[in-house]
Amino acid sequence: MSQPVFPELAGRRAFLTGGGTGIGLSIARALAAQGVAVALADIDGAAAERAAAEIGQGAVAIEVDVRKRASVESAFSAALERLGGCEIVIANAGVSTMQKALELTDEEWDFNFDVNTRGIFLTNQIAGRHLAGQGKGCIVNTASLAAKVGAPLLAHYSASKFAVLGWTQALARELAPQGIRVNAVCPGFVKTGMQSREIEWEASLRGISAEQVFNEYVAQTPLGRIETPEDVADVVVFLCSDSARFMTGQGINVTGGVYMT
Repeated sequence: MSQPVFPELAGRRAFLTGGGTGIGLSIARALAAQGVAVALADIDGAAAERAAAEIGQGAVAIEVDVRKRASVESAFSAALERLGGCEIVIANAGVSTMQKALELTDEEWDFNFDVNTRGIFLTNQIAGRHLAGQGKGCIVNTASLAAKVGAPLLAHYSASKFAVLGWTQALARELAPQGIRVNAVCPGFVKTGMQSREIEWEASLRGISAEQVFNEYVAQTPLGRIETPEDVADVVVFLCSDSARFMTGQGINVTGGVYMT
């Protein structure tokens, strides 16, 4: 978005987890293009600093470990202090590992749930208390295509993302009387560093080439290409805008048609 499409967003403040790279960075860029000041929170503080410097326009970097309540509380407090407030919360931090379901370890299961599910719970709860107190704002959580359909070799990841959708719907019902909208985006096969790792893992687990895995992803996508982080970011910006004022509790598919229900 080279020109502001949602002028009402100008001057708003956003707290964004997982903002240093990938989808999170693209969301930060897209929000900043609309005049939103963004606090980019990431476990990789250096990546957050680079992203904030690149974006400019009032963007700030904050280090956070979304698995830990004290860290999220500290990061959100820092965002409020440095931005002067917050109307938008984007809980985007996420991880993945890949393994056959019957060979999963407790550590793999816990790692995915700690970041993907507990991280969204903590971010939503801590920031949501602030939004509810001021009687306005919106929350957007990053779920996944794997939150709509179970993904082989990603059973633990799918389970963690299914949980994100359940939480999003329940929270949306609870916070609606306070004027807070809560939605989620469900990206498909997005070209990020995470996807690159997953392609290599899947190729190894299935005994095929990485090129074959990539081509399968494209073949499953009716629109005929791999998704970009920008494809997701533009939908997130819409969900944050007043044009989405009557949308809450939704898990919006941004998959190029891989999943259509």
